[in-house]
Amino acid sequence: MVGELLGTWKSISCENFEKYMKELGIGRASRKLGCLAKPTVTISSDGEVVTIKTKSIFKNNEISFKLGEEFEETTPGGHKTKSTITLDSDSLVQVQDWDGKEATIRRRLMDGQMVVESSVNNVICTRIYERMQPTSRSWHCQTVTQTAEAAGLELQSGMS
Repeated sequence: MVGELLGTWKSISCENFEKYMKELGIGRASRKLGCLAKPTVTISSDGEVVTIKTKSIFKNNEISFKLGEEFEETTPGGHKTKSTITLDSDSLVQVQDWDGKEATIRRRLMDGQMVVESSVNNVICTRIYERMQPTSRSWHCQTVTQTAEAAGLELQSGMS
C-alpha cells in the first residue's frame, strides 16, 4: 500500500482546514497562513523507513518512521506530538497525540489522487493532491537525448 503513495504530490484542493487547525488550538495567524499554503508532499521509503516531506512557501517539514512504531514529531507549526503510523487496508493512518487531543491523518489513493483526511474531535479536513510528473536528473537527461535525436543532433560523450 505504501508503494502506491510513493512519489511527489501537489495540493489541488483543501476543505475545512482552518476549522481543523482551530480545533487543534493553532493561533489565528498560523491558521491563515496554513490555509494559503499549497504544499508539495514527497513520500519515499528506504527499506522499512518511510519518509514524508512536506514543502510549502511558508514552512517545510519532514518525518521519518517505521510503520507501527511511535515517534516524536514536530509539526510545521512547531508543536511536538507523539505519532504512530500504520497501514489500514487501503490507507496510511497517522495518529497524533496533541496534549491529550487525538488527531488522525488518513492518506489513501483514490481515482489516481492522494486524498488526505485529517480529523480531530469530529472536525474533518480533506486535502486532495495530484501526482507530479518525475523531475529527476535521469528523466531530464533522457528527455534531452530524445529531443536531440529527434532533431538529428549528436550529443557529445557524457551528455546522455
